[in-house]
Amino acid sequence: MSNKKSSGRVWPYAIGGAITLVFGFCVTTVIVTSKADLQLSDAYMTYYQDADANANKIIQARIAFDKKYKIEYVNNGIKQGKSEISYKVTDLNDHLVNDAKMILATSRSETSKLSKKYEIFKVENGIYTFSDLDFPKAGIWNLIAKVTIGDDYRFYNIKADTREKKVTEF
Repeated sequence: MSNKKSSGRVWPYAIGGAITLVFGFCVTTVIVTSKADLQLSDAYMTYYQDADANANKIIQARIAFDKKYKIEYVNNGIKQGKSEISYKVTDLNDHLVNDAKMILATSRSETSKLSKKYEIFKVENGIYTFSDLDFPKAGIWNLIAKVTIGDDYRFYNIKADTREKKVTEF
């Protein structure tokens, strides 16, 4: 066995190497996360970060809208392939509202590749109908409608299944 003593030169190199390694990991993390795909929120037609930052405004807008108007999904489900979706908008006295602006977004939970946004609809007696919607895959679809009447707006979100007539608000 050798009884050589360390001259103390190893520690500065080890500390310098550890600092360089940690700095490299930090730079790598920033590069990888900056390339990450930002996903749109399934509930608010915007990025999750924006939805998070404006959550209180969105909730307050929904409360204000619900104090004046009602929206309801009036379809009997959706089907795979071409389909049609209708919503009924009334005020709280059940008077039909025919001057709302509406945007409909359809999406799947597992991918954003099938997401589409529709702004063309027809209005008849308070019923807003979006035609020629395409649901290429069987299963559950998110239907996100943004309804705007004057300065009031709200998001009306439902999940519909092409295999059964089941619809759930979320």
